[in-house]
Amino acid sequence: MTTPDTATTASAVASPSTAPPGTPRRLGSLGPVGLVFAGGVSVQFGGALAVMLMPRAGALGVVALRLAVAAVVLLLVCRPRLRGYSRTDWGTVVVFGLTMAGMNGLFYQAVDRIPLGPAVTLEVLGPLALSVLASRRAVNLVWAGLALAGVFLLGGGGFGDLDPVGAAFALGAGAMWAAYIVFSARTGRRFPQADGLALAMAVGAALFLPLGIAEAGTKLLDPVTIGLGAAVAVLSSVLPYTLELLALRRLPASTFAVLMSLEPAIAATAGFLLLDQALTHTQALAIALVIAASMGAVRTQVGRGKQARVEGGS
Repeated sequence: MTTPDTATTASAVASPSTAPPGTPRRLGSLGPVGLVFAGGVSVQFGGALAVMLMPRAGALGVVALRLAVAAVVLLLVCRPRLRGYSRTDWGTVVVFGLTMAGMNGLFYQAVDRIPLGPAVTLEVLGPLALSVLASRRAVNLVWAGLALAGVFLLGGGGFGDLDPVGAAFALGAGAMWAAYIVFSARTGRRFPQADGLALAMAVGAALFLPLGIAEAGTKLLDPVTIGLGAAVAVLSSVLPYTLELLALRRLPASTFAVLMSLEPAIAATAGFLLLDQALTHTQALAIALVIAASMGAVRTQVGRGKQARVEGGS
């Protein structure tokens, strides 16, 4: 991945007047940070619901349902046009779809073997690594380091008791997550509104549907399974990916990646509420660290934007 390109082209923070045509006003009014947070809440509660669905359809079956339903919803809502794009545009959207499929497939294989909190904790190392590579300011290294400390603290200071295969899947999902951030930003610049997202979701669904059918078979036709799968698709794909696509048009990749350190905290909350996974005092401290890192990253970016405006006006 070319992180300097990502840091440069995604660094401008757009004002409401420069938001992409067709952007929903209610979503845009949340601001980029609100969009990221809302997407994180949606995807982690959707992930907890997916864990509950896995005994019915298996990990690959859940991924296939999630991507297929999300693709259908987005294609119907967005109705993207297929003409007028370059070969580079199509290459970008195909890679974006592959990264989404890989990220989801690896992550659900992980949560099928290890608890949700540690899985997200390991997965978020990918965006944290991206934040360090993409950032051009030394202070962002501090926020990334603080978030990393919180991530490891949330994991109990080590992951030796976890299934090593599950941990490897989670780390692989983290690498795909970093690639997802890069190609989500690029797709958002090349395609209007959420058209690129809809097309990329269709690519991911086409890739995973045969795998899901091979694992789950006729279980995917069960009405309850379909209903739960649809809920997972909306919570884990349609809403968060749309919100993140909008946010990446208005936030630099480095700041967005540090904000992803909030995901373990949200996942721990979702695990507590839906999966009866209680939080310890150490986990609470870890959550405070990642929140502090995210707030610091946002504050740094806001200050940088104000300074740029002042310098531009002088």
